Amino acid sequence: MKRYRAVIDTNVLHSGLYSATGASYQILRLMEQGRIVPLLSTTLLFEYEEILKRNQEMLKLSDRAVEDVLDGICSRGEGRKIHFLWRPQLSDPKDDHVLELAVAAGGADIVTHNVNDFTEASSFGIRIITPAQLLGELR
Repeated sequence: MKRYRAVIDTNVLHSGLYSATGASYQILRLMEQGRIVPLLSTTLLFEYEEILKRNQEMLKLSDRAVEDVLDGICSRGEGRKIHFLWRPQLSDPKDDHVLELAVAAGGADIVTHNVNDFTEASSFGIRIITPAQLLGELR
């Protein structure tokens, strides 16, 4: 079984935990099964935590469940150190760290719902893909 490595944007994590009917949920299931390996940085993990805690009530997650989600991601993911900062590159400066992680991972894909926010990523050889597109490719 080939494992697909990618940077999973925060909006995919949030969507997958919010609804069990969409492509984002299927991405999380494939992560759980080890078919998708999330590439991680300290900054991205802090962003995951911040989004999950901010939306705990909406996502119906207890404090323990938030920790379990983060622990699960960490246990299945691969950490990357970012040695070069390429800022500013993107229209939303809050997304620059996601691009930097993809570059540090050797040109990994970024899986996101916000494709338009990453148009400049192509100059780094980074492919931007939606969860639905990724599921189509993995089938």
